[in-house]
Amino acid sequence: MIVFIAGPRTISKLNKDIEERLNNIYSKNIKVLVGDAIGIDKAVQEFFHRLKYSNVNVYAAQGKARNNVGNWAVENVEVERNPKGFDYYVSKDLKMAKTADYGFMIWNGKSKGTLNNIINLTSRNKKTLIYFTPDNKFYCINKLSEFEKVLSRCNEETRVLYKNLSSKTEQLSVMEDNAGYNSNSELTF
Repeated sequence: MIVFIAGPRTISKLNKDIEERLNNIYSKNIKVLVGDAIGIDKAVQEFFHRLKYSNVNVYAAQGKARNNVGNWAVENVEVERNPKGFDYYVSKDLKMAKTADYGFMIWNGKSKGTLNNIINLTSRNKKTLIYFTPDNKFYCINKLSEFEKVLSRCNEETRVLYKNLSSKTEQLSVMEDNAGYNSNSELTF
């Protein structure tokens, strides 16, 4: 099993609820895919490094990891030359969403990148566990329609962003092959 873990750059500390889920991942030896950004990416890396966990891959645009606390294998993600900011790093996140079996997203209800990851995972019928920080609550979703409950807790700007991002993702995911994926399997973390 492979889990893609991500969240906003603005959150740099993990609470006990999140750490408990990460401990479950560790105890079940689940492969972790994580990015190289500050914030949640780095906090997750630090957590697994403290445990001396080796079943982690860091994904980095152009293979240059900004953060790799545990000196894990780096997955090189080729990115077009011109994109900057969000458009530059979205390729890395998309590759993790395609590779993973499940997602674990820590989301503040604002982060565009984390919202895009949730959309990318669920549009590919991949179960996603969302820790929604405004409520300090977990939500497990299987498809975008189930995300509406979480989204209803967000401001109008985030809901508009969701509509824009999800319409683009739906067009792309229709063209992809999801053969062999079993969306009925249970999350074990």
